[in-house]
Amino acid sequence: MPQSGYTGSGSAERLRAAFRAGRTRPLEWRIKQLRCLEAMLVEQEGPLIKALAADVAKPEIEGWASELASTMGEVRLARRKLKSWAKDRRLAIPASHRPGRAWVHSEPLGVALIIGPWNFPIQLLLSPLAGAIAAGNCAVIKPSELAPETSAALAQFLPQYLDDSAFEVVEGGVEASTDLLAQKWDHIFYTGNGVVGRIVAQAAARNLTPTTLELGGKSPVVVASDADLRVAARRIAWGRFFNAGQVCMAPDYVLVESSVRKNFVEEVARAVATFYGADPTRSPDFGRIVNQHHFERVTGLIDAGGYERLAMGGQRDAVTRYIAPTVLDGVDDGAPVMAEEIFGPVLPIRPVRDVREAVEYVNARPKPLAAYVFTSSRDTARLVERRTSSGALGVNNVVLHATAPHLPFGGVGESGMGSYHGRWGFDTFSHQKAVLTKSTRLDVPLAYPPYTERKSRLVRRLL
Repeated sequence: MPQSGYTGSGSAERLRAAFRAGRTRPLEWRIKQLRCLEAMLVEQEGPLIKALAADVAKPEIEGWASELASTMGEVRLARRKLKSWAKDRRLAIPASHRPGRAWVHSEPLGVALIIGPWNFPIQLLLSPLAGAIAAGNCAVIKPSELAPETSAALAQFLPQYLDDSAFEVVEGGVEASTDLLAQKWDHIFYTGNGVVGRIVAQAAARNLTPTTLELGGKSPVVVASDADLRVAARRIAWGRFFNAGQVCMAPDYVLVESSVRKNFVEEVARAVATFYGADPTRSPDFGRIVNQHHFERVTGLIDAGGYERLAMGGQRDAVTRYIAPTVLDGVDDGAPVMAEEIFGPVLPIRPVRDVREAVEYVNARPKPLAAYVFTSSRDTARLVERRTSSGALGVNNVVLHATAPHLPFGGVGESGMGSYHGRWGFDTFSHQKAVLTKSTRLDVPLAYPPYTERKSRLVRRLL
């Protein structure tokens, strides 16, 4: 169901004219745009999957599941639930305000700027867009220049499906982003790293623009001695090496109880061999690093040392930007690999005496986007839940919370601010307007001056 094409200039004011004209407010219009977005994902699946493979060497099924299917799930949920989300919510009022009524009305913020990352260049751009559309906003969409094929595909296809008076796609690098951030927006939604996140926040502050920042961080995994080590190893290895480790909420390091450390490392090696074979370079299911800069950064973390042994992997090929699934056993606190988010197929393992030591270790560091714990004990899981702070917590699983559209997805502290997915995305791009209406049929003079002693006594009794 293609509509008209356009060439975007990234002008907030041009889109604001459409917003002020009320074009985006009708629920029917929003539902139509969501249908069009869904249609694009279905009809252009082939070119989009091809673009993902060219940019990040994503295996076809990974690209479809993590980018297209997950985004379609968000879009369909918003389309089905929009009318209920948009309903006014009646609230109680105190006796002194009666006769009257009160409710909260969700209204669109206006014109949003959505800046996406390169590691999931479709899902992390279009899922926020679904929330913006559902809430009734216009938006400028800025794909990552580090995924150029996907950026070009989105710039080609989105204008064919979405209303060109309400949405624009802007391609480009730092200069394009700088120009966009200099404009006044009603909301800025940025997914990426903390360094750029601070730049976005500073730019937004100049216009007092609200922001949602999804920034990542070092997400820890606690493996208790009572965990099912085979299952834990398989799930952690899958989450760490999916998309060659280039996942913002991937397990970034493991805190494993010393008594099961050796067995756990062996199980991880066994899981990797099952997933990718004896030679992962030949596996069609293992990705590559996005560019040479990140290839050198990740290999530098491996080569910098600071661990007892290279338990697995370490091989690399600069031409294809291949880095083998790598496990670093016995990592020191001061190791370079523990100083920054890895964003690559490297899994550091640090032994701890017990889960309480693991909790103390996590709490001594910036709050992560996600934390995970593997245990058969409800008390242990509850301990990690209640004594640590993270954007989300996974118990006996990793990453899956990000694919549950009814759960909020977002960080805390340095891992980000704000959340989205499902109803949470609708709310992020909405203003909750308080409305109070009062009848004029009864107008008690008690509230008006002059404030006599009798009035004062009555007011004190009523309030």
